[in-house]
Amino acid sequence: MSIQDGIRRVIITNVTPQVEGGKYPAKRAIGENVLVSADIFGDGHDVVAASVIFRHENDEYWSDLPMNYVINDCWEVSWTPEKTGFYEYRVTGWIDHFTTWKKGLVKKYDAGQDVSVEILIGAELLEEAAELVSSEKKPDFTRWISELRNSGDKDVVHAINLAISDEVANAMNGIRFTDRITVYDKTFRLEVERKKAAFSSWYELFPRSASATPDTHGTFKDVAKLLPRVARMGFDTLYFPPVHPIGEMKRKGKNNSLTPSETDPGSPWAIGNRLGGHKAVHPELGTLEDFEELVLQAKELGIEIAMDIAYQCAPDHPYVKEHPQWFKWRPDGTVQYAENPPKRYEDILPFDFETEDWQNLWNELKSVIDFWIEKGVRVFRIDNPHTKAFGFWEWMIGEVRKKNPEVLFLAEAFTRPRVMERLAKIGFNQSYTYFTWRNSKYEIEKYMHELTKTDQQYYFRPNFWPNTPDILPHHLAVGGENAHITRFLLAATLSSNYGLYGPVYEFGVNTPHPGKEEYTDNEKYEIKHWDWNRYSRTAEIITRVNKIRKDNPALQTTWNIEFADTNNDMIMCYTKIDEASNNALLIAVNLDFYNTQGAHIKVPIEKFGIHYDQPYKVSDMLSGEKYNWQGAYNYVQLNPYEMPAHILKIEPLNTYPHGK
Repeated sequence: MSIQDGIRRVIITNVTPQVEGGKYPAKRAIGENVLVSADIFGDGHDVVAASVIFRHENDEYWSDLPMNYVINDCWEVSWTPEKTGFYEYRVTGWIDHFTTWKKGLVKKYDAGQDVSVEILIGAELLEEAAELVSSEKKPDFTRWISELRNSGDKDVVHAINLAISDEVANAMNGIRFTDRITVYDKTFRLEVERKKAAFSSWYELFPRSASATPDTHGTFKDVAKLLPRVARMGFDTLYFPPVHPIGEMKRKGKNNSLTPSETDPGSPWAIGNRLGGHKAVHPELGTLEDFEELVLQAKELGIEIAMDIAYQCAPDHPYVKEHPQWFKWRPDGTVQYAENPPKRYEDILPFDFETEDWQNLWNELKSVIDFWIEKGVRVFRIDNPHTKAFGFWEWMIGEVRKKNPEVLFLAEAFTRPRVMERLAKIGFNQSYTYFTWRNSKYEIEKYMHELTKTDQQYYFRPNFWPNTPDILPHHLAVGGENAHITRFLLAATLSSNYGLYGPVYEFGVNTPHPGKEEYTDNEKYEIKHWDWNRYSRTAEIITRVNKIRKDNPALQTTWNIEFADTNNDMIMCYTKIDEASNNALLIAVNLDFYNTQGAHIKVPIEKFGIHYDQPYKVSDMLSGEKYNWQGAYNYVQLNPYEMPAHILKIEPLNTYPHGK
């Protein structure tokens, strides 16, 4: 123990945010607050002070943020990072001798005791501090010290007023005696990403189904014609399944049939044939130049193209012949295809991440991402990342983002919780979730608590998908249009990131494959033709809600959700508030797809700065209706055939002090 350790009297524990003790960085995006908290205390009754010091990776100097005492030795401070990249931060604490002296001085004076010696002690404290201040501030300290030393019995009141003045307090607040400061023994990291990591709306379509002409293979140029439609609906991310050449060997037919016809196009996830692999495009879609032009056209409309990366191969992918060591070979001399017994995926070969040639494999797989970055892609949806080595993802994502920190990775991993969490910790910016199977009020509230009120909030950024090409949940299959609208509204307001498998969702396609939770006549195995000009009530509401999301900062983060009490389990209610913009919303959703439901909801008016008897205006941004409410308890009634939800903007009619 050093000499300095012997005079450091403050203890710091339970620092948050931290991920696995600082092994991985916590995550936030531009515009999102970072709340740092810790338990900080010292021996005896002396006053403790604390601060967080932080700096961006490109900054030379540290910034200091004073922490605020909350309760039971818990301290916290909130700040909003202004730059993307990595920050590091430390929590510090020390005995605040000046404030301790000041409080004691006032107590003794109020008790009628002689404080002349106490005033001299204050002068000594100021003298000690004066050694650390700049030359510009020294004259102030000299004057204060003189006034305290020369106060005498007649000027005691003046001395006390000087001691407790804001001027002196502010000057002393920035002074640090470094030999007495306890610094928590770990420095933590924070990764700050661009806003899109925290706020995005995804629309998925198959480019090969984009043609306006029936029975015709779609092209990238056909997709370009749909871009204005996607933009009008309010989506900022257009996601494609794999666009590479499709394997010709062991090709699957309609509905995953093992006996395809000559005209069956196969599954886009069976990647590669004699024409190329992961760095080529299917020739019927167009050329690489067509793809690059599409990326640019989308960007002009505020849309980013998200590309599917599936690290797997069809049996006739060039990698199989060129690098046989990257695959597993069975005793009979055949290559091991993908299996999930009793399911067999003979059109897909997984990579062997235990190959002795793993370094070359890793470099080649990373080069696939680099290739598409050069073509303008900055968002990647990764297929089944949980079936590849964690070490690979941590290395690959880290290396890519060193050069291109704006690149985002979405983990498509519907798997065990700990596996999903590990993928998020090691670098994935967004993650698929269990939202698709959370249906009741209890299930949804419990799941949102897990995502936003536990340590998951520091590293697991959810992206809610009501459906995917692989998954048609039971409630969409039986609930029809009402279920589609309700589940969309939940996804788009519970989470700031959401996505949907577009055409089938907005047009209400919901025929399940017998005995399975997936679509029959699945677009994964055949080309579809969509009437893109067809009216859809679901699409109209999607468009309306996407505009509401863009206009209301409260919906642009997931972490600010708080649930409100209702007296009907079929009505769920929650608030989302953005304090910086004073944007306050209350959302109520009818979870019953078939019946009108009503409930008294307890509005947490204190969170909206509303007095208990104060009237306030409530505007429904979905219907355009306006109401005047008063007090905490108010009644809502929602008909799923009209509109299953309210998205209410709360605005006080009179001004009261916040929280009065």
